[in-house]
Amino acid sequence: MTTPAGLPERLTALVRTLRAHGMRIGPAETLDAARVLEILGLADREQVRAGLAAALLHTEGQRAVFDPVFDVYFPLGVGAPESARPAGDAPPGDVRAWLRDRLADALAANDRAALTRLAAEAVDALGQYGNSPATDGWSAHQTLDRLRPETLLARVRTATQGSGGGSGGTGRGGGSGGFTDRLEADEIRRRIEDFRERVRTEARRRVAERRGADQVARRGLAPTADRVDFLVAGRAQLAELRRTVHPLARKLATRLAARRKRAARGHIDLRRTLRGSLSTGGVPIRPVLRRRRPVRPEIVLLCDVSGSVAGFAHFTMLLVQALSDQFSKVRVFAFVNRADEVTRLVTAGTADPEGLSARILREAAVTGWHGSSDYGSALAEFADRHRDAIGPRTSVFVLGDARTNGGDPNLDALRLIRARARRVHWLNPEQPSSWGTGDSAALRYAEVVPMHACRNVQQLSALIARLLPV
Repeated sequence: MTTPAGLPERLTALVRTLRAHGMRIGPAETLDAARVLEILGLADREQVRAGLAAALLHTEGQRAVFDPVFDVYFPLGVGAPESARPAGDAPPGDVRAWLRDRLADALAANDRAALTRLAAEAVDALGQYGNSPATDGWSAHQTLDRLRPETLLARVRTATQGSGGGSGGTGRGGGSGGFTDRLEADEIRRRIEDFRERVRTEARRRVAERRGADQVARRGLAPTADRVDFLVAGRAQLAELRRTVHPLARKLATRLAARRKRAARGHIDLRRTLRGSLSTGGVPIRPVLRRRRPVRPEIVLLCDVSGSVAGFAHFTMLLVQALSDQFSKVRVFAFVNRADEVTRLVTAGTADPEGLSARILREAAVTGWHGSSDYGSALAEFADRHRDAIGPRTSVFVLGDARTNGGDPNLDALRLIRARARRVHWLNPEQPSSWGTGDSAALRYAEVVPMHACRNVQQLSALIARLLPV
């Protein structure tokens, strides 16, 4: 491991970047990390990684962010390693085939040191792009697209079986289609994915040297699940978010309970306080509070479940349902161009959230003559058919991007909902700069009810903790 110049500065930059990615790291953890470096030294890089992770992190899930940030600030080396110069050894014009041959051998032998060297060579030979210092760099995607390590699976299996074994005793030649063969194939796929991650790490290291470690560590790494925009989250990220519903609900329930306890104390009753101060010459020594009656509010969710906003709506449905014991009643309505109650589907979906979207579209009357969202029609149907769900204790939350597909936004229906409810809030998963562009009626709706940007779980949890009534 190469000793970095300005080690204290590099450690504080690492901590600063981890904080920018949403991790809570205070001065005490930073001092612990400095002590770790003092005790361990820099001879064993993986030991340093483990020590800093133990000092700075609070949960195992944070390692997914910590590891690539650590690789940027504490890289394996500087510049192109000497081994990453294959041109003199490789056959002319056939660097790719030469690298693939060596990669297949390294994968079959599970030689981790060789895989690290090959990742550096592959990035250096196949991943460079641009033709000027201002635009050039190294791309892991380009490297892997040209090298295509996943196509080596059959070749590596043959080599593994021919050698009489694989990692952990899974390779036993002669069988086909059996349990042992599947284990062997899974092990090789794991090695290939490990190599792909080494290529990504090497590409980030090279780019960080050119562009700066701070820029790459903050912008070139995938955000944590709670910071992924709902509108661009993939299926795997949405599944990870759904797994966080109940832990997040427990945190929010604690905050709501604390707010409810504070609110129950009531406000100062000025008349009774001044009256009681007569015994002390008009000095109010003992404030008299006007106690609140503890009445739990009702919640109504009105959710657009069409297109890309469906993931945002479904996550919020599950989260509020998990908080249902904090309120006297929770009712959930979904719409595309028609509005229908889906409370029972959401309640059943807390046990199996994966299929919630399909169940709502299949069993609820949320679409009419077409499948595109129509906020005007949906708001009108909700205000007409389901107005009994709204009362003076009801807080209504509308979830959607407010894109009407050119239809009438029907502001009057929203005004009617606002007039009947205790309060109405609109949570919009689009960034505010997009409100009012194209077919968005967000700015027009914002004239009727407060509209809040809610692009990720972090913003959603903050809004729920602040906006939900107590």
